[in-house]
Amino acid sequence: MAVKKRPEADRLPISQRIDNRMDNPKRRRLAPTDWAIKGELFLNCSCELFCPCVVSLGKHPPTEGHCHAWMAIAIDEGHYEGEDLSGLNIGLLVDIPGRMAEGNWKVAAYVDERASGKAYNGILQIFSGQAGGTTGLFTMLVSEIIGAEREKVEIVREGKRRAIYIGRKIQGEIELMEGADPDHPVMISNSKYWMGPDIIAAKGLKSRVRDFGRVWDFGGKSAEVCPIDWSGPK
Repeated sequence: MAVKKRPEADRLPISQRIDNRMDNPKRRRLAPTDWAIKGELFLNCSCELFCPCVVSLGKHPPTEGHCHAWMAIAIDEGHYEGEDLSGLNIGLLVDIPGRMAEGNWKVAAYVDERASGKAYNGILQIFSGQAGGTTGLFTMLVSEIIGAEREKVEIVREGKRRAIYIGRKIQGEIELMEGADPDHPVMISNSKYWMGPDIIAAKGLKSRVRDFGRVWDFGGKSAEVCPIDWSGPK
């Protein structure tokens, strides 16, 4: 029986470990292009409340010594080389062995099954860092892309609640932390964090990851919500 092969357009080559001492022909390289994304990113990680990476800009060790996380990106408006990305959702599985700023991240990407071929490839270029601009630093921080898949990525944003569902692989629910003024959640503002200057504090509710050999549960752990306005090189 013939083996059904997934089209090459739906794959992102596995990168090699970053080694600054030698030139690596398989290392992901910047190919700056025209892109932009506006929307919201939220995540839940293995840190106790509140994740120290935000205010230390990734220089402080995670509270558990490592950082395991899922991230959800809802694109409200966006494009890649003229291809519309508006309304698409992306999920990321992120495994960081130590300080965020020291790199060696292992990442899996789940791209909205509704994305066109060009949009799919564009999103992978953006989130691998190859497209340059805001996410260009990923070419140095991410040492291995363990997977890139088309999936049904459902994102819910209702009041103080955020959620992402990717089948049984990621089922994440978080809730914004209420501040002194109940109409405004606890927020860190005017930061130099790579995601954006304003980070809303949250905590995990039901939050599980089951994929690529990872079995994680972030219930009660640190979470964040961040409005994003990212773009390619100016």
